[in-house]
Amino acid sequence: MSDAGDDRALWAELFDIAVPPAEAERETRRRGLFSRFKESLTKPRQAISPQLAGVFAPGLITRETWDELEEALIGADCGMDASLALVDALRDAAQQGRIVNRSEIAAGLANAVTLQMTPEPPRIPIGAKPTVILVVGVNGSGKTTTVGKLAHRLSELGQQVVIGAADTFRAAAIDQLAIWADRSGAQLVRQGPGADPGAVAFDAVVSGSARGADVVLIDTAGRLQTQHNLMEELRKVHAVVGKAAADAPHETLLVLDATTGQNGLSQARLFGEAVPLTGVIVTKLDGSAKGGIAVAINRELGLPVKLIGVGEKLEDLQPFDAAAYAQAIFASGDAG
Repeated sequence: MSDAGDDRALWAELFDIAVPPAEAERETRRRGLFSRFKESLTKPRQAISPQLAGVFAPGLITRETWDELEEALIGADCGMDASLALVDALRDAAQQGRIVNRSEIAAGLANAVTLQMTPEPPRIPIGAKPTVILVVGVNGSGKTTTVGKLAHRLSELGQQVVIGAADTFRAAAIDQLAIWADRSGAQLVRQGPGADPGAVAFDAVVSGSARGADVVLIDTAGRLQTQHNLMEELRKVHAVVGKAAADAPHETLLVLDATTGQNGLSQARLFGEAVPLTGVIVTKLDGSAKGGIAVAINRELGLPVKLIGVGEKLEDLQPFDAAAYAQAIFASGDAG
């Protein structure tokens, strides 16, 4: 696991509030992330390992090899489109002589996944003052907890944070954010259950501007059983935030529960139709989720994965790194 100093450096880089590290330092951080990802993503790796072990076994590459790999990737929730693209990339590499044995496919697959998902770590730049970050997603995805963890991380880096509790349909969400705000020293803007979410979001941005806050984080409702009303409410919140501050929201992040698999992608499309998304936070990757879902999200939604959640603890929300993720999930056929 990376130590607290490395952790803080990774978050400072994510928020673009630190000088970019030299390549050697970045590689050291990446190795630390790989160790953390490998430890945290044991279950997803174990789920795909039996299928990949056969593909990676020493021997000549045959037509069946590519069929086996395609089946394994689809079974790992990479999605049909991404799986076919990855297999095509590896088949081309084999035809060009860059892969000559089945045992070399592992490294080739990790590299192909990294290239497909963008090798450079994504950013959530803290530039405008305040930088307004709208967080959306279905209830139960870990959305409210994610807002709280982001507030805590930002506060650790010396940023002044305002949290807008705009999920006014759930009293528990407001109470949960109050605890996180107290822990992180952030200001919480809230109203009672059932209040107008747009009014809460507007007040949060205005308050952040008046206080000279660096970041305003806004939690939103996510009740899919009332999809139409929910999406209309989201559009309203998004529009109201834009009236409160120029160019806001500067980021609109979708929190997606990895355990919902391909069903989560259809939910994500609904949110993308309602508001323009800038990135995805994939939570619950440490449990029964199949590790390839992050690949499918990136490919099918055309959005960068910016953070992943691998547990309930504060340190279990981590900046996403495509190379570390690809190495941890796909580079080895063993279950270790």
